[in-house]
Amino acid sequence: MSTPTGEDDFLYEFEAEVREELVLAETSHPEEPFDLPVTEWLFDPADAERDEVGLRGILGAVEALEGDSRPDRRLTDGRT
Repeated sequence: MSTPTGEDDFLYEFEAEVREELVLAETSHPEEPFDLPVTEWLFDPADAERDEVGLRGILGAVEALEGDSRPDRRLTDGRT
């Protein structure tokens, strides 16, 4: 992630938010509810896994957009 300039501010901030959400999703332990009866689960572990997959997809899309709009990034991370 590089410093935002002009119209890239939104993508930069969005990417930061998605990364934060992804860290939360990765550090949560969706497998823990299996130790409890289904009636005591606070969330469905399958939903947590889908959320993480969705966040990774969004992050990939943001990175692709940034790669198209930031020639300096393409040079530093190997993309063309």
